[in-house]
Amino acid sequence: MRLATFRELEPLCWRAPSAHNTQPWRLDHRPEAILVGWDRAYELPAADPSGRDLRLSLGAFVETCLIVAADAGLRMTFVGDHCRADRRVGWLRAAPHRYDTPFSAAQVLTRRTHRGRFSAGPDAEALAAVDAVARIAGGTVRAVPDATLLARLLRDADRWTYADAAVVGELRSWLRLTPAHPDYHTDGLTDRCLGLSGREATALRAALAAYPVLRRLGLPRLLAAASGSPLALGGAALVLVGPPGMDDASQVEFGRVLARTWLTLHAAGLAAHPLSQLIDAPATRAALGSLLGVAPQRLLHVARVGRPVGPAPPSARRVDGLGQRPR
Repeated sequence: MRLATFRELEPLCWRAPSAHNTQPWRLDHRPEAILVGWDRAYELPAADPSGRDLRLSLGAFVETCLIVAADAGLRMTFVGDHCRADRRVGWLRAAPHRYDTPFSAAQVLTRRTHRGRFSAGPDAEALAAVDAVARIAGGTVRAVPDATLLARLLRDADRWTYADAAVVGELRSWLRLTPAHPDYHTDGLTDRCLGLSGREATALRAALAAYPVLRRLGLPRLLAAASGSPLALGGAALVLVGPPGMDDASQVEFGRVLARTWLTLHAAGLAAHPLSQLIDAPATRAALGSLLGVAPQRLLHVARVGRPVGPAPPSARRVDGLGQRPR
């Protein structure tokens, strides 16, 4: 593996998905390998106190690195070495052969999170394909069978989210609702990626600015109602379910599975819109687990999946043309 060559590829690796588009990962080049870790500044302690989304994001980043390296002809493998205290998940090392993957760097580049309208949900073939990807790792992908109940759970999860001042404050810090925001082209959730009109973005900025004063007057319920139901935009909700007894290291591995499922959907002309609040809120997580007949702690990721009507804008990334984070 030519480490200098991989450095040139790092900007493409940063196209991996992450919660709130925080891009928490970091690479530390050593003489014999590359350490994959994360930066504490980009954790989400309020919205993701267990670190589940962090570990899934890091695993997705690892998988993206391996795909991009393989596409460039580099022989690379990943050796897991998770340590929360040292904020590392493992090592990218030289390997005898290229990573065996059906995906390409072009697919990594063009994959998008899509929060817009879908013309149709995934068909049986696409569902079987992503389920097969998860089953290789001991998990499964399940479609949520009751759309009416799901809509109610999503509404409850949104209310729970907006009722928590710490979660709302954290979300606000990662929203980029105007191009005038200094980090608009760097990270976070932009108005374009959220599908907001100029008027909607302005209204949301004003509501969140007034949150400390209006919270007790019912603002969380109004914010949840104003956000609408993404389920009305079409598609079907798919849940990534892990095997029993998962630990932190295995959640990182399932982040790699998540990346492969998203790229499998992308290859089939489909896109995904994460609905993580459904498993962030304890009550809706328990209810969803009951509906699917699995232990709630096995629920790793929920997304609305379908065939997008139009293109989604690319989200910002924190690397410059040399693959280095701005300081």
